[in-house]
Amino acid sequence: MLTTTTPTIEANYKGLTHTRLQQVLDYIQTHLDRELSLAELAEVINVSSTYFASLFKQKMGISPHQYVIKQRVERAKVMLKKTDFAIADIALQVGFSSQSHLTQQFKRITGMTPKQIR
Repeated sequence: MLTTTTPTIEANYKGLTHTRLQQVLDYIQTHLDRELSLAELAEVINVSSTYFASLFKQKMGISPHQYVIKQRVERAKVMLKKTDFAIADIALQVGFSSQSHLTQQFKRITGMTPKQIR
């Protein structure tokens, strides 16, 4: 007699393990310079957008969007200290739409402007 087993929901559930979280974080770092949608990030670990957002916030303490913004600000901070690129160029290279968008988010997160860091 041939029996087949059907996968259960529990067998397919992987949650946001350390490995899967690292995959997403690496993806974010690699693609920080461009638009990153919630759907795109969720696709990295093959889960729905809403489920991913919930898992990410539970694991990291902030939303995926806020995490991406913070990473962009951190990369901009390094570039401001180590390069002579114009602030507007740095803004675009780290994924902000403009220098003013960078400045707004930079000041919100660090309490200083990009020019003050430089």
